[in-house]
Amino acid sequence: MTEVKKRSVDIAGHRTSVSIEAEFWVALADIAKRKKTSVSALIVAIDGARKGNLSSAIRVFVLSEFRKD
Repeated sequence: MTEVKKRSVDIAGHRTSVSIEAEFWVALADIAKRKKTSVSALIVAIDGARKGNLSSAIRVFVLSEFRKD
């Protein structure tokens, strides 16, 4: 079973916590590197486009990015 990692992030000037599996944090960092941006910037963009839970939105974003390849 994979471990869920909780991290604090700043979104629009406020701090919030995001809990996702460690593999998703690694994948998010890989995507940020490919896009030449930061993980924080990606999370802000994901937050701006989401309709539901931020953790779920991050997972869906990661999945959709890897499906593009």
